[in-house]
Amino acid sequence: MRLITIFCFAFPLATAAQEAPKEKNVVLVGGDQSYPPYEFIDKDGNPTGYNVELTRAIARVMGLNVEVRLGTWAEMRNALLSGRIDALEGMSYSAERALTIDFSPPHTIVHHSFFARKGVATLPTLANLRNKEVIVLNHGIMQEFLRDQNSGARIVTAETHADVLRLLAAGKHDYALMAKLPGLYLIRELGLSNLEAVGDPVSAQDYCFAVAKGNSALLARFGEGLAILKNSGEYQQIYNRWLGVLEPRGITWQQAAKYGAIIIVPLILLLGGMALWSRTLHREVALRTAELSQEVAERRHAEEELRSQQQQLVQADKMAALGVLVSGVAHEVNNPNGLILLNMPVVMEAFQDAEPILEEYYRKHGDFDFAGLRYSRMREALPRLMSQMLEGSRRVKGIVEDLKDFARQPVAEQSGDLDLNETVRAALRLLSNLIEKSTEHFSVEYGESLPQVRGAAQRIEQVVVNLVMNACQALPSPDRGVALRTFQDKDTNCIILEVRDEGIGIPAENLSRLTDPFFTTKRETGGTGLGLSISTGIVKEHNGTLEFDSTPGLGTTVRLSLPIPVKESAP
Repeated sequence: MRLITIFCFAFPLATAAQEAPKEKNVVLVGGDQSYPPYEFIDKDGNPTGYNVELTRAIARVMGLNVEVRLGTWAEMRNALLSGRIDALEGMSYSAERALTIDFSPPHTIVHHSFFARKGVATLPTLANLRNKEVIVLNHGIMQEFLRDQNSGARIVTAETHADVLRLLAAGKHDYALMAKLPGLYLIRELGLSNLEAVGDPVSAQDYCFAVAKGNSALLARFGEGLAILKNSGEYQQIYNRWLGVLEPRGITWQQAAKYGAIIIVPLILLLGGMALWSRTLHREVALRTAELSQEVAERRHAEEELRSQQQQLVQADKMAALGVLVSGVAHEVNNPNGLILLNMPVVMEAFQDAEPILEEYYRKHGDFDFAGLRYSRMREALPRLMSQMLEGSRRVKGIVEDLKDFARQPVAEQSGDLDLNETVRAALRLLSNLIEKSTEHFSVEYGESLPQVRGAAQRIEQVVVNLVMNACQALPSPDRGVALRTFQDKDTNCIILEVRDEGIGIPAENLSRLTDPFFTTKRETGGTGLGLSISTGIVKEHNGTLEFDSTPGLGTTVRLSLPIPVKESAP
């Protein structure tokens, strides 16, 4: 791998401190100015490194216009949280950070090690850090790591990784903890010959693209671009170019002159020194090779997870297409059914007009065949059959209209006053056949005089359909029941829909994952794991909540709460 000369430490680093205004349609991507070979500023003052090249490659394949800005890590992290930049091209994942930041699938794994001055008497481990002063990057992942480990170490922070190593090399504090590969680069480029990495790596962190919480569109484009680069092989080329084994520095002419000046040193000492140097190098190469093997295995695992997620997205696409197909089929059924509704009253009137004539004939000539049956039977049965046909056709029309409403994507102007009872009735009409097949004990209790709420009826109807379907599918036999009720909770100023089933229940460890996309316990029966995830999104759009309570073997209760709008008082 080519050697990289890092000149960023001599620059004033105005790139981050004096941020230029954001141009229209430009995605601002930030990074650490002192984190080679991942990201740093080269001798010409330009951002470069593995992260920078990977980001620009993704921008190229996804048609993004990106601008990379590097500064101190604390500055860049604060810039992301405050919205002054759109993304970070490299950030280690942690559960704490995920509360305010969204992460892409990892594009590599970063190993972190202790660094110490050469000749240290005791090698540092997490178990013997109590009362030791350990230098870490300010707001870096190792600061969080040491804090969470409760190691008893005294944490000292520095603004850049170069500052971390300079403090240690100057004899201040006991150890430093940082990413191993950047540490080795910086020791070499800064000429800190009294420092070395010691011990095995203490932590391996997923290294990802990061965006502000909720910016899923940009995160998806980075994830898709990363997948494209991996499939094309370009990602591996970038990885090999920047993150291969750290090669030894070549001998400069100054070193050659120095060696010539000491030619008088006994040859045996020179050979001994070369042998010792070679042995140390081989040990370092072996250690790095082992680390790379581990990184390759972990990267393959991440790629397998990405392929699995892509397959799940394909399934979600199929479900969306099915919704369009249902809407089209409903339209086609409605056309011939409309003819039945139009013509049946005419047929009934025709029979009523002909009935006196048929009755007269019946009195004079006795019983006779009428449509293959005796008239004495048909005179009573035919009006009833035609009424049943008309009622059935009207029911078909109602079901078709409910299907069309259910499949229709609501737009903003469709939001208005929503009657929860009517919405529940429309959903139950769609599910009448499923309910009859699933249970012999189905009950509905509608609250009286429920106030209306603001929302899209079709969207809430979709939520009700999902909840009732899940309740029916949870029943082990038809003798178990499902109960629905709507009511007003004056304490919370909400209207409530409660769906209670006597099904198999949900294990406690799965309750917190019910609304995760693609999580399902019914994969073998065709479940996609999207119903509750989509329902949760719809309820959040209406400022409502979904609550789940379940006892395995006894059943599950789901509560949908929608806030009642507060009426503004007259001025």
